[in-house]
Amino acid sequence: MTAATRMTYREACRQAIRDALIADARTFVMGEDVGRYGGCYAVTKGLLEEFGSARIVDTPLAENGFTGIGIGAALAGLRPIVEIMTCNFSLLALDQIMNNAATLSHMTGGQFAVPVVIRMATGGGRQLAAQHSHSLEGWYAHIPGLKVLVPATVEDARFMLAAALADPNPVLIFEHIVLYNAEGDLDPALTAVDIQHAKIRRAGRDVSVVTYGNSLPKCLAAAEALAREGIEAEVIDLRVLRPLDMATVAQSVARTRRVVIVDEGWKSGGIGAEIAARLAEDSLYELDAPVKRVAGREVPVPYAAQLEAAALPSAEAVAAAVRAVVPRR
Repeated sequence: MTAATRMTYREACRQAIRDALIADARTFVMGEDVGRYGGCYAVTKGLLEEFGSARIVDTPLAENGFTGIGIGAALAGLRPIVEIMTCNFSLLALDQIMNNAATLSHMTGGQFAVPVVIRMATGGGRQLAAQHSHSLEGWYAHIPGLKVLVPATVEDARFMLAAALADPNPVLIFEHIVLYNAEGDLDPALTAVDIQHAKIRRAGRDVSVVTYGNSLPKCLAAAEALAREGIEAEVIDLRVLRPLDMATVAQSVARTRRVVIVDEGWKSGGIGAEIAARLAEDSLYELDAPVKRVAGREVPVPYAAQLEAAALPSAEAVAAAVRAVVPRR
């Protein structure tokens, strides 16, 4: 039996991109510092030397412009991987993403496909201050015509890209900055993952903890601590924010009767609010306690380390939320 391979999330992302470039000559990477610098988070390091400047394309600091070029390339039959350095900067390309990528297939009655993949770093925890640390994936999950992926594990970082490139629709992949250094074991038998369904990362009977991205390891840590108190939390990794797999969430809630939703984005209008609303509409009578949410504080993410930590969800906050909805035995 082949042993599992240990690798970082960063290396998983890099291998996914390299495999895509080898598999399809139409695939290329473009973005700020992706070539000579090797990527702001070193994900594309070494790819320029291997594939050349025609396929690893350094762009100016002009997100609206190069994202538009990527969309145009996709319309022309290529398979671009557009890297936006941080999701905060994606707002400069929001017109291209929302008004072009997400709509052209619908506006042409399906005559045009837009198979562009846009990767971007998201989240806080590295003291990069407010203009580089927000979690905006929930905003994009609001937009019909897009798929929104949030890989939280090495296996998803390794294999979600291939599924995204095979999709005829625009796909956004949000990679959390704190996860790049995280390590995990990659099962050699695993060669693909789907981009449609959530996944239960830990089974439990007492409460469903629903999360994604860098909040997943925090929720798993909280679940470990709660288990020592006799509380068994089921941890669900959403993995995909659009389309949202509510069936997996609802089935879990029907078993546990309680739910805590953990989202690094702001609570107001966030993905946690959407999940809570859908549970209220469709699963209200399955619940034995109110829905509880743990989210980022309603402030721009601070620079100072202690303030940044206070602004983001923590394992301790998740555990406290679970204790609030699970009756003491």
